[in-house]
Amino acid sequence: MIALLDALEKIDACSFHPSKERVTLNNALNRICAITLKATLALPSFDNSAMDGYAVGGSQEPFEIVDKIFAGSSKECRLEAHQAARIFTGARVPQDSYAVIPQEIATQNGTQLTLQKSLPKGANIRRKGEDIDIGETILNTGDRITAAHIALLASQGITEVEVFRRPKVAVFASGSELKLPGEVRKEGEVYNSNTPYLIARSKAFGAQAEFIGKTEDNLESIVSLVQQALESGADLIVTSGGVSVGEADFTKEAFATLGMQEHFSRVAVKPGKPTTFGKIKETLILNLPGNPLASALNFEIFGKFLIKKLSAERSAYPDFIFTPLLKEIQNPRGVTDLIPGNLTHQGFQPLAKFAPGSVNVLNHCNGFIAVDGTNKSIEEGELVKFLPINWDLSQEKFERFTS
Repeated sequence: MIALLDALEKIDACSFHPSKERVTLNNALNRICAITLKATLALPSFDNSAMDGYAVGGSQEPFEIVDKIFAGSSKECRLEAHQAARIFTGARVPQDSYAVIPQEIATQNGTQLTLQKSLPKGANIRRKGEDIDIGETILNTGDRITAAHIALLASQGITEVEVFRRPKVAVFASGSELKLPGEVRKEGEVYNSNTPYLIARSKAFGAQAEFIGKTEDNLESIVSLVQQALESGADLIVTSGGVSVGEADFTKEAFATLGMQEHFSRVAVKPGKPTTFGKIKETLILNLPGNPLASALNFEIFGKFLIKKLSAERSAYPDFIFTPLLKEIQNPRGVTDLIPGNLTHQGFQPLAKFAPGSVNVLNHCNGFIAVDGTNKSIEEGELVKFLPINWDLSQEKFERFTS
């Protein structure tokens, strides 16, 4: 059995070689940039006025108004010390302008301008390149493209960007007792909730994910579905159920039949001990437990990390928030304990009740902590490392995230 952090290191040691493609700016949100982009245009590209008012050539009033400059005008002019120009927000300021005077503190009488108070040199002038200078990096390889990045790219006149291809994730469920939503459920059968969760979270992490079916509890059924996923070009196959030691659990045997190279098969984590990771040729395999909460929490750790690595995202490693624990936690088992709960303005509040087979747990929490197996207990008030679920918190280097 392997420790949780050691299991992540085994994943980190794998080779990931995603291909690239070009997308339009309108389709670039949440994609992973595949090139380092530098500014070729300074912003502002010229000295301009930060507000409506008057550009003045010096500091001594009164001023003679000699011009009017609108935003978008390419007019270039120079002001003498006692001259002023009516100017509007975003318009190019005349050369050697002392400052721009807001219209609210200026008094115009014909062509004469007086001020209600003086301003320092350079006031209300946005200088060329003060926002972005030529050569400044605006996107790094591996950055997840945000709306703010798209605004920066648009400001440079860029219409397309090179990104890494989104990984293909194939998800299936194993178990004769499972029914798909919409099917008739008999006594003793349950609806499959794991697979929809895994697909939804895969998409949230930036992958293309699809459900490829449900297998029966026999070797032939599982092998057939895995072969289908391999032939579809999946980068990652995720299964739920069939990896424990029961007589009807054939998932691991099916993958072994197809030549899976196993990297680990039991993790010292609760819930989720049977979690298995391996590889068939270039396709990665993540076998998760069938219990809904165990499956979900372990996917938040292993599935999220795998998809980020397959996407070539720089910030692939779990980040966390230090926060006080609001209720003592006991961990006598000697394994890493995953504790769901809620981060509040006061600290982390563990859920009072949860179990590996629960479905209605993640609906009532915004994250979890991973209590290291070396800790027999964590007392109320001690700092723990909170791992969010409802939003993404990642960093560029690996750092121990267990509490």
